[in-house]
Amino acid sequence: MSKEFYNIIKLTAAGAVGSAVLAPLAIGAAGFAAAGITSGSLAAGMMSSAAIANGGSVAAGSLIAILQSAGAAGLSAYATAGVASVGGATCAVLGGAVKLLRRMRK
Repeated sequence: MSKEFYNIIKLTAAGAVGSAVLAPLAIGAAGFAAAGITSGSLAAGMMSSAAIANGGSVAAGSLIAILQSAGAAGLSAYATAGVASVGGATCAVLGGAVKLLRRMRK
């Protein structure tokens, strides 16, 4: 197998691990915290918009509710596996695209 193929495998693994590690950090940075939504954050703006759209409340099962649950309790094993799968697949596609572009350039 070629060196480029192994590079794509490495990118896939890095994308899977990186996304699983960074997803909880990104959720917290957006303002979804264990103590609730942080005032003045992106999460507060999202919650305000959702509440206005729903007549004053946030619907159960909505994106805001799911992210708040993840911010408060962390990601479940299934959610972590899903995030890692998407991250790995994204890096694999990007690695393949780079390989294709390099091949076309020659």
